[in-house]
Amino acid sequence: MADNTSQTFVIVGASVAGAKAAEALRSEGFDGRIVLVGEEAELPYERPPLSKGVLLGNDEPSAVYLHEQGWYDEQRIELRLGARALLIDRDAHEVELSDGSRLSYDKLLLATGSSVRRPKIPGGDLDGVLYLRTLADSNRLRAAFAAGRRVVVVGAGWIGLETAAAARAAGAAVTVIEPQPTPLFAALGREMGEVFADLHRENGVDLRLGQSVTAFRGAGPGGATVTAVVTGDGEEVPADVVVVGVGVTPNTELAESAGLDVAHGVVTDARLQTSDPDIFAAGDVVRWQSPVFGRTLRVEHWANAHDGGPAAARSMLGSDAVYDAIPFFFSDQYDLGMEYAGDVGPDGYDEVVVRGDAKAREFVAFWLRDGRVVAGMNVNVWDVQDDIQALIRSGSTVDRARLADPQVPLGDLTS
Repeated sequence: MADNTSQTFVIVGASVAGAKAAEALRSEGFDGRIVLVGEEAELPYERPPLSKGVLLGNDEPSAVYLHEQGWYDEQRIELRLGARALLIDRDAHEVELSDGSRLSYDKLLLATGSSVRRPKIPGGDLDGVLYLRTLADSNRLRAAFAAGRRVVVVGAGWIGLETAAAARAAGAAVTVIEPQPTPLFAALGREMGEVFADLHRENGVDLRLGQSVTAFRGAGPGGATVTAVVTGDGEEVPADVVVVGVGVTPNTELAESAGLDVAHGVVTDARLQTSDPDIFAAGDVVRWQSPVFGRTLRVEHWANAHDGGPAAARSMLGSDAVYDAIPFFFSDQYDLGMEYAGDVGPDGYDEVVVRGDAKAREFVAFWLRDGRVVAGMNVNVWDVQDDIQALIRSGSTVDRARLADPQVPLGDLTS
């Protein structure tokens, strides 16, 4: 590698993607200056435990940190925490921060992540209406969940369901309100959404499907504390705590103001390089050209940040390798553990093929389009992710009967 000691690489976003990129830069031999800018005052941390182990009380909050401060010191990675990047001066190759300082860069990585969607619902600013995105949010929710408390969860996506499971584990009475016909309808479709509906009902959740939320009601001094959630049919559902989990929005403002290509995400090529050759993007915020799926993808899951940060780092160092990861995520709810890989995409799917016993919640599901596997989910079945991803990568048509037969090794379907 050419001498790079005089270069400065700036990473905006002290996230998993940002921290893993910084780590990869050092492991790949970059010896110049690395500056990692983070809006939160916390050291970079993992987000999945916030709705799992930390929220359940099984993990200490400190367990989420990727590295201790000493590691960053040893690796000569400068942390600028509690500082927000306000603008990028592409001509000057500088980033202006909220503390008034300016950072010069040779290469810049945007790992700005995403923010929770905050729907404009009357009463949304009442005390007790909470969200889950940060470590502070998780700690606040863990303290709020207790036996006998009434928790209403707005949204039956992954965060909503994991939050509902944690609240039930704490002994709270839980109601989930979701406008779609099943939980996870957009992610999994009706067939697999019903699996999660049954799971939560069996664990005592009052699941209100096909229902919207029109307002939050408050009481107490000044009416400032939430006491009820009003549904679209006018019913008032009592609530001591409300958790709103209706998705996230990519933090593209910095890229937009700099004139980079943005389309519900910062647009990049397959190397995670933006429309500016010296600026790259990774994590939740990036919409990259996937060589596996032949279209752009934007993925809001941990694995994309974990893998995309190092891929962007290698591209910053001049590698021609493309980022060909298959979207992957996992969830744990009650006694159900699952892993999902793939992307159904805008064209949807033709059918879902199930291998195993869906009623016993021990199975693998495959989403097929034109006879090809585009996504797969293993539920309480382990050590099959490599085979699932190999099926997706192959792009081959599969024998439906053999795919559904547990006696046929998945590896045989790609050989």
